[in-house]
Amino acid sequence: MDNSKITIDDIARELGISKTTVSRAISGKGRVSAETRERVRSYIELHNYRPSAIAKSLAQSKTFNIAFTMPGVYGFIDMPFFQKCMWGISNVAGESDYDVLLCMMEDGDISSLERLINNHKVDGVIIGRTYEDDAAERFLLKVGVPFVTVGTSVNPDAIQVDNDHYQACKELTSVLLLKGMKRLSLIGGSTKYIVNANRLNGFLDAHKAMNKEYVPELVRTGIDDTEELESSVEDFIRLGSDCIVCMDDYVCNQVLLKLNKMQISVPQNIRIASFYNSTMLENHRPSITSLRFDAVEAGVRSCEILMRRMEGKKVHKKNWLGYNVKLNESTSL
Repeated sequence: MDNSKITIDDIARELGISKTTVSRAISGKGRVSAETRERVRSYIELHNYRPSAIAKSLAQSKTFNIAFTMPGVYGFIDMPFFQKCMWGISNVAGESDYDVLLCMMEDGDISSLERLINNHKVDGVIIGRTYEDDAAERFLLKVGVPFVTVGTSVNPDAIQVDNDHYQACKELTSVLLLKGMKRLSLIGGSTKYIVNANRLNGFLDAHKAMNKEYVPELVRTGIDDTEELESSVEDFIRLGSDCIVCMDDYVCNQVLLKLNKMQISVPQNIRIASFYNSTMLENHRPSITSLRFDAVEAGVRSCEILMRRMEGKKVHKKNWLGYNVKLNESTSL
């Protein structure tokens, strides 16, 4: 017999017992005599039997799948982060024989997540981007499925893994103000995402803490297309901004492209900084001043915590990761 293709049926037939008895002996659940359990164990060891994922799921009442959710359009814009985060999640999940199912959710539409849960396709969920009013969190809490958020949640019952974006953005903004930049611009996406709201608040509170007035006309959020972004950059130049601070790497890259089209040099004519760095910016010349977060670590930590949570173990509600402020050529004076 080919040991690599041994099934529960084969074991049951060889030992003269039922498939149910074999399953119970393997899972450790149900009434099985010690003698029978030992016979099954010995046979498995002798023939190097490894239960299939389906057999294991049936025996242990698990799917051996977890879901990783990410927002549709914004997710593709922010793909470098999600790629690295998913790499970390997949590595940890694989060590526990789990697979990762990708679940796209557009503008608060959680129907794809509801379908996975209602069809019993996953044992737990990692939410890749949090909203201030998060329907996915409410749903998962209601049905009792374990989940972890990669990002800050306003829900006190959510288990969170996140960088302190508020403090990081406040620190970088403070450094720029200390370097003598007085008219800082801020440009980015929708603040319905908590991460963007935290970045905005960090930017504004840095001004307050240093008794500096920010210029409301130089703060543009909710940018969702190239035309609007380019128009904002033109306004910043016209209004005399001395540094454009971008909420993330994608926005920063688009701003740099627009400045290049306008033949405006960085940092000679205007300075640039980003509240998030990725491979999208790493090779740019001049090098870009930015905040650096470890997206792989976020994936690893969130999956480790979810695995412990699914096993019924206690975990901390808030789990903070570090960050680095990198001052580079784009903000040199």
